[in-house]
Amino acid sequence: MTEDVGNRVLEHLRAIRRTQDDHGARLERIELRLSSIEQTLGGLYALSGNDRDTIRALTRRVEGIERRLDLADAP
Repeated sequence: MTEDVGNRVLEHLRAIRRTQDDHGARLERIELRLSSIEQTLGGLYALSGNDRDTIRALTRRVEGIERRLDLADAP
């Protein structure tokens, strides 16, 4: 009887270990995907910063052209 109980306990412990291994593998995949998302977002932030600088430069150029052509609104 005690041997049967011991075998059942071992079976349950093995099942728990398999479940933990599965969860560990799944967590590794999730971490990898999260890292990829973080890198993508970082790239997007860098690009948006460049776009902002480009828009500012173009705005300054247009304002300069408007002033030279006397098209600018009076302040």
